[in-house]
Amino acid sequence: MDTTTTPPSSPSSPISPSHPPSPPPLRLAIIGGGIGGLSLLLGLLRHTSPTLLQPHIYEAAPRFAEIGAGVAFGSNSVAAMALVDPRLAQAYQRHATFHSDAGARARKVWSGYRMGMDGRGVRGHGQDGGSGSGNRLEAGAFIHEVRTGTERSSVHRARFLDAMAELVAEESVSFGKRLLEIWEREEGGELELRFEDGSVAAVDAVVGCDGVKSRVRQIVLAGEPEMEPVFTGKYAYRGLIPMDEAVEALGEETAKNAWFHWGYDGHVLTFPIEHGKTMNVVAFRTKRDGKWDHGNQWVLPGNKEQMVSDYDGWGKDVQSILRMMRNPDIWALFDHLAAKSYYKGKVCLLGDAAHASTPHQGAGAGMAIEDAFVLSRLLARARKRKDIEKVFHAYDAVRRPRTQKLVSTSRDAGCLYEFQKKGVGDNLEALKEDLDGRMRWVWDADLEEHLQQAFKVYEG
Repeated sequence: MDTTTTPPSSPSSPISPSHPPSPPPLRLAIIGGGIGGLSLLLGLLRHTSPTLLQPHIYEAAPRFAEIGAGVAFGSNSVAAMALVDPRLAQAYQRHATFHSDAGARARKVWSGYRMGMDGRGVRGHGQDGGSGSGNRLEAGAFIHEVRTGTERSSVHRARFLDAMAELVAEESVSFGKRLLEIWEREEGGELELRFEDGSVAAVDAVVGCDGVKSRVRQIVLAGEPEMEPVFTGKYAYRGLIPMDEAVEALGEETAKNAWFHWGYDGHVLTFPIEHGKTMNVVAFRTKRDGKWDHGNQWVLPGNKEQMVSDYDGWGKDVQSILRMMRNPDIWALFDHLAAKSYYKGKVCLLGDAAHASTPHQGAGAGMAIEDAFVLSRLLARARKRKDIEKVFHAYDAVRRPRTQKLVSTSRDAGCLYEFQKKGVGDNLEALKEDLDGRMRWVWDADLEEHLQQAFKVYEG
C-alpha cells in the first residue's frame, strides 16, 4: 500500500512552444497546527499563489486542539493578526473579552497590581515583621496599574483556535501525523518526512510549529545544549471560575478586570474570558529546590490541598479565589535557552518551537503570530528551492533577537512579580518604575518596518 502523504497539487500551467514550462510549486510542510502553525498557513494562503507555493499542515493530534484556557494579546499581537490575514483579526475580535469596567477601558489598562499577602514591613507579619522591608502594604492594597495604547483583551485559547480552523480548507491539513524524522534525499534536494503512522511525505521545506517539546527543534539543534526545554523553577495552578461566583465573592472590580495579586515567592493572575462569563486563574509558585521531579509529565492532576497549603497566610481575596477554582491542574513552566539559529538548511522553527517562554508577560502567543507574519511574507518571494535558505536566514536575523529577548525578560518578570528580582526586591517605587517600562518594546514595535528589515537581509 502506498503510504506517501503529499499536499494537494495544483494544475500545471499550459505549455506552449514559445514558453518554457513553469517550475512546480514549492511544497512547504508546517509541523503543528496550533496558533503559530495556523497563523503561518493563513498568511501563506493570503499572500502567496498556489502555483508558486503549497503549504500543508501536519498535525499530530486527531483534530485541532489547544490546552490551557485564557491567553492575552497586546496591541502588537492584534496588529500582527491583521497583517497575516484580516479575517484572523476579525475572528479574534468576535471571541475577545475586554475589561468590563468602563474606567479601566477608558484608561486602556493592561493590568492592575495589588498585594496578595501582607508586605514584610507590616507589623505582626511574623518572623519577617520589622525585618527592614519597606513594603508596608497589607493584603489587597493597590500597588500600580500599567496602561497600553489599546484596550487589553484576552480570549479562550480553544475558542480562538476553533475560529482560526474555520478559515482553513480541510485539504490543507493532515491529522494524526506525528513527526519522527526528516531526511534530505540528496544534497540540495527534496526532504522526506517520516511519521509515526508509517507514512512519508516529500516536501521542499519544513517549518516546525510543534511547540515547546518540538521534535523539529530536536532535529535542527541536534547535539546542542539548547535542544531541549529547561525547567524555570516555577509552576502554576490553572483553573476557571464562573464569573457570577467570582463577583459574589470578590466584587465586580476584582472579578471582572485583570489583576496580579503579588506575594513573596508566588503570585496569582486573574482575568475575564468568554465575554466575561468566566474568570481565568493562574496561581504561580516558586519551587524552592528548582527541580522538576516528574520527567516529561509537565501537567499534573490538581491537588487542592497542596494548592491551599502553597498559599497559606495569603490574603482573603487569594484564599477565596483558590477555594472557587474548578479542578485546578498543576503546570510546570519550561522555556528554551537561546538557540544559535532558528534554522538549519531548509528546516526552520517558529513560535514556541523556536522560543518558548514563560507566560509572565502575556506575549508568547503574540510573538508566534509576529513570526508568521514575517515568515509568510518572506516565503512569498521564494521561487526555487535555493531561495528557501535565504528566506530562513532573513527570518532568523530579524526574529531571533526580538523573541529571545522575550524569553529572557519573561523570566525576569516572574522574579519581579514575586519580589525576587535583584536590586528591586519589594521596593515599591523600583517595582513601579520597572513595570512602566517593561512591555513598551513589545507593544510598540513597528511590524511593517520589522518586515522591511527582513527584506533587506533577504535581498542582501
